[in-house]
Amino acid sequence: MIKNTLITFFLLILLSANSYSAGTSSSSDSNSTDYSKAVKFVKAAKKYESDGKTEKANKRYMKALKLLIKSNKSKPNKADTLNYLGFTTRKLGDFEGGEKYYLQGLAIEPNHIGINEYLGELYVATNRIDLANERLKILESCNCKEYDSLKQIIAGTKKSKY
Repeated sequence: MIKNTLITFFLLILLSANSYSAGTSSSSDSNSTDYSKAVKFVKAAKKYESDGKTEKANKRYMKALKLLIKSNKSKPNKADTLNYLGFTTRKLGDFEGGEKYYLQGLAIEPNHIGINEYLGELYVATNRIDLANERLKILESCNCKEYDSLKQIIAGTKKSKY
């Protein structure tokens, strides 16, 4: 009796672990998701951009954008996805589109650190410093590098490629 109960218990744990891991970023299959692939393209694009290789960076941002759009269609209204959608769209020069994605993300998660920083950068790039300062105020208590980065960008002491 105890042996059957233990077997059943372990089978349930095994089955629940497999079904859980399929939907999380901690599974070994997560690297194949559109979102995960997009994040890799964004990171590569940032590196190319910091090395002054704008054309290569833009190609990576475009690839990331396509994957993020697919990810957002299959799993809509995820703040992290909307953050990267806003970021890639903004980096490709579409500030209006980027702002829409950021605002959608904030409607879901108002204190999202990345969205607040990047939206603040967008506001600086579009000369809306008052709105950038609102984003900075939200980040004030996070004790994070995003607050410091946005504060420097607003103050004009740090060069940023919006």
